Amino acid sequence: MRKKTFHSLCRWTFIPGKGGFVPAKMRPAWDAQHLDTAGVVRLIKEKIAPRLPDWVQLGYEVHYDTEINEQNAAEVADALCEAGIYLAMITPGAHSHFGYGGIASLDPDERRRAEELGERAVDLTYGPLKKCWHPDPEMAPAFVLWNGSYGYDLATVGIKQMYQNLKESIAKLCQYEAQKGGALYIGIEPKPNEGHPAMLLPTVASALLLFRRLEEEYGISRVRKGVNKEFGHSEMIGLDHVYDTVEELDHNAMVHMHLNSQGYNDGITLGGPGRYDIDHGTKINGFNIAIAGLLQEAGYHRWFGHDMQVRPYDNEEQGIDRVVRRVLSWEACLMAAAEVDTKALMDALANRATAKAEDIMRNAVVAAQQTFNRLYKG
Repeated sequence: MRKKTFHSLCRWTFIPGKGGFVPAKMRPAWDAQHLDTAGVVRLIKEKIAPRLPDWVQLGYEVHYDTEINEQNAAEVADALCEAGIYLAMITPGAHSHFGYGGIASLDPDERRRAEELGERAVDLTYGPLKKCWHPDPEMAPAFVLWNGSYGYDLATVGIKQMYQNLKESIAKLCQYEAQKGGALYIGIEPKPNEGHPAMLLPTVASALLLFRRLEEEYGISRVRKGVNKEFGHSEMIGLDHVYDTVEELDHNAMVHMHLNSQGYNDGITLGGPGRYDIDHGTKINGFNIAIAGLLQEAGYHRWFGHDMQVRPYDNEEQGIDRVVRRVLSWEACLMAAAEVDTKALMDALANRATAKAEDIMRNAVVAAQQTFNRLYKG
């Protein structure tokens, strides 16, 4: 019997289309008028869960207040409980409302309203959504702060004050959550761009440093604080997401993760550094197998989030299939990582036999693809 693995799917994956240069209504059945947030839960239960191995436990991720709010939270919570799916992650969608820095804003009114949005998201998570938390406290939801609103486009001395505002506001939020119970995992999701030309907290190191400063300046404990690891955000800027993993685990700061791939690293799908956020979902490649091995070695056993978009040309059936494939791809990477002969690998590296080390990792990629094929066939 395999140990449970925990995969969370995102409400925002199930949209009718991207728009812009590609169709906005490619999947009309996924339009919000036909498929609301609770409806996505039921779709996952009916169309996706039956195609996954029985050791996979599913979770759900939502934005407050565009996807979940005070009006629909009770219905969504009931749907989650009925489906046996847990709340894995919630994020205050400040980027939907605040275009001038959010909680980092130099406009005091915007900053106040952004802080209030975050507190309402905490209230909702501890309120009507509490009944759909996983019963294991170690699997409590992540409360992720995406830095999409923490940005600017002018180089001035005001950037320093924005960073100070950011620290103060996040400290207040952490204190507010602690008063509610301190049970959530609070994570920063770094991103180098989007939705501003320049961002506060663009890298994993930026987020790790911020929490250390919050501890030093405001006494905020770093327990259950850290990073929502997003593979693709590091790839976009040309950084090493494998080394990011080492830093995150070394600081005990891996609170959640999004298993995206931007595409350039599998030799098949185009994309990569310098491109916009493509959100392909998990790929089978050596990078991901190395990361899976690091996670297993560290004993990480929380949610694996799939912050992905189906392709602009997928219909509903193809979109569902793509989500299934991404979950199974990560399962295949985990299994392949567990079978790597680590002693032989380290011996090869110690003896500078890097070609042999490459063979070991390439064979793991082949094994992962074979495992995926087997899992996909059911």
